[in-house]
Amino acid sequence: MEFLLDDSSIEQHFQKILHTIRLYKSGEVAANLKSRGINYKMNWGVSIMDLRKIAADFPPSHLLALKLWNKQWRETMILATLLDEPGKVTEQQMDFWTKSFENSEIAEQASANLWWRSPFAYIKALEWCRGKKHWLHYTAIHLMGRLAMMDKKSPDEMFEFFFEELTTLAKDDKLSTVIERSLVIMAHRSDYLKELVSEFVSALKDSELPVAVQLAENIEAGI
Repeated sequence: MEFLLDDSSIEQHFQKILHTIRLYKSGEVAANLKSRGINYKMNWGVSIMDLRKIAADFPPSHLLALKLWNKQWRETMILATLLDEPGKVTEQQMDFWTKSFENSEIAEQASANLWWRSPFAYIKALEWCRGKKHWLHYTAIHLMGRLAMMDKKSPDEMFEFFFEELTTLAKDDKLSTVIERSLVIMAHRSDYLKELVSEFVSALKDSELPVAVQLAENIEAGI
């Protein structure tokens, strides 16, 4: 990770955020997340809506985002994804953060709030598809879907490269839900991508693997 010099204004914002997080804490939200298997080292139970309110009170800052991430609270990590500056995000940072993900919430928040806006989004998504860790795969697939939804400027052909990786990842039943959601989003982006998704669905059915066949049926129902 990069090391940047701190300054007093960033430290003031950082301390104010930590104080505000405590004001919004909710044991009910924290307990609900834990019951769903979403665990953190420290979780104050601040709702996503309230975290977005907190983020709106501060200007984007790459340095502040790095400080927040390093605190390793659930709330500071999510706020880091909301307050970072996409143009200053590095590949090294994306790898460092993503390799530390331990649940679906932080993977999805990073993907939806920050990663898709990075100039390295497509490169990293493909790399993570080929990684070894579950949450790398999960983030990659979620990011693919987010790009399909939000990145209107890139050509549809950018998504062709993912299908070869998805052929392997579709065998993992722990990824079925995120693959289904992302491919349904992709199919609704354009007729061209809908055709590619339909071809992929047919290939899944032909594989005769129960998990792949079920995934194919779920995707088909969504498109």
